[in-house]
Amino acid sequence: MAEIIQRDGTWTFDGETLRLVPGHDKSVSLLRKTLGELAVPLGALAGIAFEQGKKSGRLRLRLRDGADPLLQATGGKLADASDPYRLLVEPDRYGVAEYLVDEVRNAHLIEQVPTTPCTSYLLPGPPLPLSVSAGDGTASFDGECVRLEWNWKAEEAKSASGTRTLALADLTAVEWQPAAGLENGHLRFTVRNAPTKAPPKYDPNAVELWGFKKDPLMALVAAAVQARLPHPSAPAPPPTPADAPPADAKGHAPAPAPADDHDALLRRLRELGELHKAGILTDEEFTTAKQAVLRRM
Repeated sequence: MAEIIQRDGTWTFDGETLRLVPGHDKSVSLLRKTLGELAVPLGALAGIAFEQGKKSGRLRLRLRDGADPLLQATGGKLADASDPYRLLVEPDRYGVAEYLVDEVRNAHLIEQVPTTPCTSYLLPGPPLPLSVSAGDGTASFDGECVRLEWNWKAEEAKSASGTRTLALADLTAVEWQPAAGLENGHLRFTVRNAPTKAPPKYDPNAVELWGFKKDPLMALVAAAVQARLPHPSAPAPPPTPADAPPADAKGHAPAPAPADDHDALLRRLRELGELHKAGILTDEEFTTAKQAVLRRM
């Protein structure tokens, strides 16, 4: 087992899992302290590196794309101080850090862990229930519903709508954007069949963020929801019987039409349209025939 203990935190590797425990030093970010201990399986790692510096060094983990819902939800926009996969190392522990790196790399090589993107999350996301107050509201999530409550700083257009309760089943996406310069950030939820182009300031499904201390904690809410939404790289579900093309007499699905048949299929569509217009084909017959041609295309 390899272990390094620093004021910034403790990393321990047992050959299968790398455990990251944030330190209690005042320099440790609020996000890391709130997130707590992380257990990163070896299969979630794409790499590990140690960078030496004059005053301190830095250990960094690189996770496979799609392994962690927090990284998926934040899209590389987390500040270094809030990055749970970074550890500051004092100069007198450089040798220990290099030993840890060697142990992790050797295990990674022996286990032949792929570095390709994941099709499912390998980390569970922040623990629930979770509630964060920042910007113009409070966002809470219990695993089934997101609850948005507004404070006195919210615009009347949002506060007048009252507390919002969004069922997880109705959500299609979650987006966290930190404040940058003069641009405010936000935590926004996309609700199925209810698209909007309203700025977060007026969107009742978004919390506007102004760059204060607790803003990064909204990323934890985003990660908790992201962990329970369909993985963006998951294989598409198999077609339902209604969507599947009809099989031939032997039960095999028909092969797609060759490229040189494309023009013939277009001509067939025009012919069907003319027959339908002339009253030779009923609406039902026309629809059935047209769908058969479209499937072949």
